[in-house]
Amino acid sequence: MARAGLSISTRDLADTARVSVSTITRFESGQSIPSMTVGLFQKALERQGVDFVTNGANVGIWLNKAPGIAPIVPVEGLNATNDE
Repeated sequence: MARAGLSISTRDLADTARVSVSTITRFESGQSIPSMTVGLFQKALERQGVDFVTNGANVGIWLNKAPGIAPIVPVEGLNATNDE
């Protein structure tokens, strides 16, 4: 849902999270993947303005499309100036 809300492709998320497209596809189809990998997805989406929220048993996201949200930086473009 977060990826669709941001209008980013599986390739974009895979590049940003530094995982394979097949890993994204497996996760989105409900297959089990390591929790560390889920953390990589979460961090990549948060950098794009996604806030993960919980309220008791309810879980969801907020999309922060405010100005100043940095665009996705492909792996080959990562450097010290865009590192968190």
